[in-house]
This record gives sequence, C-alpha cells and structure tokens, in this order.
Amino acid sequence: MGVFTYEHEFTSTIPPARLFKAFLLDGDNIIPKIAPQAVKHVEILEGDGGPGTIKKVSLGEGNKFTYVKQRVDKVDQDNFAYGHSLIEGDVLMGKIEKISTETKLVASPDGGSIVKATTTYYTIGDVEIDEKHVRVGKEKAAGLLKIVEGYLHANPDAYN
Repeated sequence: MGVFTYEHEFTSTIPPARLFKAFLLDGDNIIPKIAPQAVKHVEILEGDGGPGTIKKVSLGEGNKFTYVKQRVDKVDQDNFAYGHSLIEGDVLMGKIEKISTETKLVASPDGGSIVKATTTYYTIGDVEIDEKHVRVGKEKAAGLLKIVEGYLHANPDAYN
C-alpha cells in the first residue's frame, strides 16, 4: 500500500463559524440544493452525523463517477475541524483503498476564513497517484466552497 499526502489551502470571505456550519456540518443538505450538478443526494446509512457515521453520496448527472461512501472521522466544532474518509465507490477506481481529508478553518485577517485541508490517499499495492487526479479533486472542492460562499452572501441570515 502506498500513502500519498497533499495539503491544500483555500480562502473564503465567510467567517469560520458560519462556513463550518454550512459547508462542513450541513453540507449534506445544502450542497444538493445549491449544486445538484455536483451532489444529487446524501443518505445516512448509519450513525447520527458524528464520528463513525457512514453516508452514501450520489453524485450529480454528468459526473464521471456515480457515488461514494463516506465515513465521518472527526467533528470538532470548537476548533472548526472536520475529518472524513471516502471508503467505497467508483471514485476510488479500484486502485485506492480510501481517501482521508482533514479540514480546519481558521480566521483570516480580513474577517473571512482560511480553509486548510490535508488529503491522504491510501492506494492498493504500488499504485501511484496521478497529479491530475489530485488537481481535479482540489478544483472540485474549491468550486463547491465558492458555491456555498455565494449562497451565504446571497442569504445573510443563513447559518448564523
């Protein structure tokens, strides 16, 4: 098994507490509503939303992949930290055992947030991770963040 870790950083104009609530805690509800092309539906298979919860995420029409099962690994509301792992689905392409991401939001000097994410790929055998795969995943995450950010700007009373 190979282990490959990548760090990503994004910025947002939304403060950490509000962004954490919308993007990470309630993303299963908000993202299918505002970005159905990315996520069609999220179903909790077991758990209550906290660590250990297993979810099936059905991806939107036109995606290369159809679904992924996700396990919640960490929810730290006090420190705006959230961890999850992709543990099953065609997105793993039969080459990756799991993909784990730890996300932490910190306040930026301008009143917004700095989103710090560390993603670790656990591959099957000696499979190498293609940099294009990493770049595409990073671009999709950044795109979803911007969609949620736009929703929060258009709805200033949401998630306060």
